[in-house]
Amino acid sequence: MAQKNKQTLTFKAEVTQLLHLIINKLYSDREIFLRELISNAADAIDKLRFSALSDEKLLEGDANFYIEIDYSPSENTLTIIDNGIGMSREEIADNLGKIAKSGTAEFLSALEKTQQSDASLIGQFGVGFYSAFMVAQRVDVFSRRAGLGEEESVHWSSEGDKKFSVSPYIQKKRGTRILLHLKEDAADFCQEWRLRQLVKKYADHLAVPVKMLTTDQEKEKATAGQLEVVNEAVALWTKAKNKITEKEYYDFYQYLTGDTTDPLAYTHHAVEGKLEYTSLLFIPRVAAFDLWQREQVFGLKLYIQRVFILDKVSEFLPPYLRFIKGILDSNDLSLNISREMLQQDAQVQAMRQALTKRVLDMLDNIVQKEPELYRQFWREYGQILKEGLADLSADRTQLLSLFRFASTHDDREEHTHSLEDYVLRMQKEQKNIYYLLAESFTLAKNSPHLEQLRAKGIEVLLLTDRIDEWVVSFIPHYNDKPFKNVGKGELEELAADSVEKSDEHNALIERLQAVLKDKIKEIRPAHRLVTSPACLVHNENDMSPALQAVMKASGKEVEVTLPILEINPNHQLIEQIGAEKDDALFAEWAWLLYEQSHLVAGIPLEDPTAYVQRANKFLMQQTTE
Repeated sequence: MAQKNKQTLTFKAEVTQLLHLIINKLYSDREIFLRELISNAADAIDKLRFSALSDEKLLEGDANFYIEIDYSPSENTLTIIDNGIGMSREEIADNLGKIAKSGTAEFLSALEKTQQSDASLIGQFGVGFYSAFMVAQRVDVFSRRAGLGEEESVHWSSEGDKKFSVSPYIQKKRGTRILLHLKEDAADFCQEWRLRQLVKKYADHLAVPVKMLTTDQEKEKATAGQLEVVNEAVALWTKAKNKITEKEYYDFYQYLTGDTTDPLAYTHHAVEGKLEYTSLLFIPRVAAFDLWQREQVFGLKLYIQRVFILDKVSEFLPPYLRFIKGILDSNDLSLNISREMLQQDAQVQAMRQALTKRVLDMLDNIVQKEPELYRQFWREYGQILKEGLADLSADRTQLLSLFRFASTHDDREEHTHSLEDYVLRMQKEQKNIYYLLAESFTLAKNSPHLEQLRAKGIEVLLLTDRIDEWVVSFIPHYNDKPFKNVGKGELEELAADSVEKSDEHNALIERLQAVLKDKIKEIRPAHRLVTSPACLVHNENDMSPALQAVMKASGKEVEVTLPILEINPNHQLIEQIGAEKDDALFAEWAWLLYEQSHLVAGIPLEDPTAYVQRANKFLMQQTTE
């Protein structure tokens, strides 16, 4: 091995942190390192297949692709070899020296906190190579990129500390060889029976043959050094559905995603006719931590005539289904298609429409047959599915049938209800679908806006997702029943309960208005309240405080709309405030009432210190009386 021009480099900080976690904290699911390394080898072969479509010389006269696993119990080593695309010196230093993906901080935070299925995050984030250090005390990588001379091969080595070395190497064959010097407690990973078991588990569905040396009981008695294919080497999605077990689907999903849990659901479908393609789509049981990162790219693996073409192709599903994982294998698309061409291709648009319908039908099926499983789905992906209302091509009727909301029907956040169920429970004379927007479920269910509606047995949807105010703007009605925000305008069903203004009420309102004139648009007797003294409401077309805050945070100018203060004249506190003769003390009471109305609505106070001092003043008066 040549040591000339050997270069010692330092890992990027995030890799050092990752390696520390892998070596010192991750002990469960160690076997997935082999799945990750085999997956990387298969990807390298896929990349070469694709590149060779335009440059056949890269094959170097050898189109028989394979992955080989070699092992030595006496030396406690394990080697994974592929004849894929390989890496140049620059690529190996770059690819194995840093994490070239956004969201690294969030990933490492999630990895450090979790103690269950801990290693699964490694595969999901796409840094599976580093999982080798769960079992290896040193890793050596030897690689030559297809098309480069053997003298341009490279040797990468690291013991999982803060540094790695890169040096020249002579390798005749293209591809990559990864040599793991196993830890003492990982000796079972260089035993033939164990390796065969893991290859069957993690690579049976690969279209690439995985080979191992044919042996008797000990490797020293190997029969003529012949290699044996130990996986089925048939792409799973090409097999008839009735020939595939559920476990095989689950194993393929785990290979595809790097997850260690089974998928929540899947659908496998072959289409013949004008378009010919096969799709295998999965819903992960738990949402990926980076689904909300705008810069991330999500999508399906695209194969054309069983040849891997592109990864994370987003054109086949709309953004609101970006949580779907899977593959699409087309017989019709051109092998030379690019991402730019995909965006304009009519066949792609037709497949997108069909695949979207297939996913929604899969969700419909879960709703009908496994309602508890759908509750789990909604907890993970409900906010994302709601984005579909902005998709002009979406079937909104089908989408709305899948939406679920918490409500006052049972006041449990985990128990969500469909709009259809709500309408079926509506009172005979009820004209509106009532909803309340709030920052949290606790704020929503305890809101004073609900008091009179609860008393009348009128159900209210409790909307606490940040996206919900935007959502209801897209659904003004359902089944001809208009949506009505209980925090805005007048409530038709409660009109008969409106409190008539008396001279006494008018006098109190005028005094309160004089104190709060710069903060309140109007003060009026409430018909919403039963046990609370006051609440804040807005006019029908006013922007909510939450939306105003979002707009301000995004740097947009927002016209501030003052709220309306509704008071409950029958409440003891309001009567006590109205009887207060001291103007200075009355003003303190008015401010306290105004600030408390903000707090119960979940609206931050402009001056929390002033509120605390004011409240303490009244508390001290109570203790001295």
